[in-house]
Amino acid sequence: MNESIDVSAVVTVGSRYDRTGKLAAEYLAVLKQSGKSFELIFVLDGEREKIVPALVELAKENPQVRIFQLSRPFGEAAALTAGFEHANGKEILTLPAYYQVDSAAIGDFLASLDGCDLAIAVRWPRAVASRFEKFRRDFFHRLLKFFAGEEFRDLGCSVRLMNRQVVDEVPIYGDQDRFLPLLASRRGFRVREVEMAQSDQDRTQGKYGPKTYLRRLLDIFTVFFLVKFTKKPLRFFGMIGSVTAIFGGVFLTYVVVERLFFGVALAERPALLLSSLLVVLGLQMFALGLLGELIIFTHARDIKEYTIEKNVN
Repeated sequence: MNESIDVSAVVTVGSRYDRTGKLAAEYLAVLKQSGKSFELIFVLDGEREKIVPALVELAKENPQVRIFQLSRPFGEAAALTAGFEHANGKEILTLPAYYQVDSAAIGDFLASLDGCDLAIAVRWPRAVASRFEKFRRDFFHRLLKFFAGEEFRDLGCSVRLMNRQVVDEVPIYGDQDRFLPLLASRRGFRVREVEMAQSDQDRTQGKYGPKTYLRRLLDIFTVFFLVKFTKKPLRFFGMIGSVTAIFGGVFLTYVVVERLFFGVALAERPALLLSSLLVVLGLQMFALGLLGELIIFTHARDIKEYTIEKNVN
């Protein structure tokens, strides 16, 4: 790592981008005005031919600009990870490839790490395209609070500033990049929300299809499992498996009692098969939990779930 660089700004360019050349110039101007040494890293998630010329032209005039292109679209988390691996700064600033916040406010945001490890921008006051979008946003945040036990007001905002330790110790994969503040908080890092003015362009964007809502719902359940049961899979699978097996066992006992004492025929009833399947399924889930415990026990020394803030003496 180049210790002379204060901030590495990482911009991932995926399927959604908006006037990236103009936005890149704005980012560059704000970083220059900050008085900090910096680099501006663009990670193209696959081929983005429409914006490459503008970025290359910007890089010719500004050596701080670096451009990386992934061999194919791998997703936001993979692009971020690639940017983090090539970042040399003491602090990492993540920025979107489209307008979310007022670019001029990023300069003040660079001072947000005082007293915390990760600062996340909150678009405020927040305007949305429709009442449904507001309901959708509030619903997902409340659902996340219910499952994970922590509340963040704007996990959809990509503007974040973090120290090097957060980047090195909090892994992200799949579509878990938006939950980085939650994962960092669970590891003991101090997370702060900083209100920033929402961009005018962002007020009219942000409409998503049913597939996006379904993916985000599944992401919340994934985070719930990661937060609660990563090192205790038996509690999750064992609980569900036990309830399923017990329910199936009670049902099976009822069917057998009917047959033995009341002469009820089983040939035309699916109850016997259904109850037997529930018992088998419950036992399989319980065994899956045991297998997870065995794997975690085997690799326990390699799994770190804490963060040392400082050496006191």
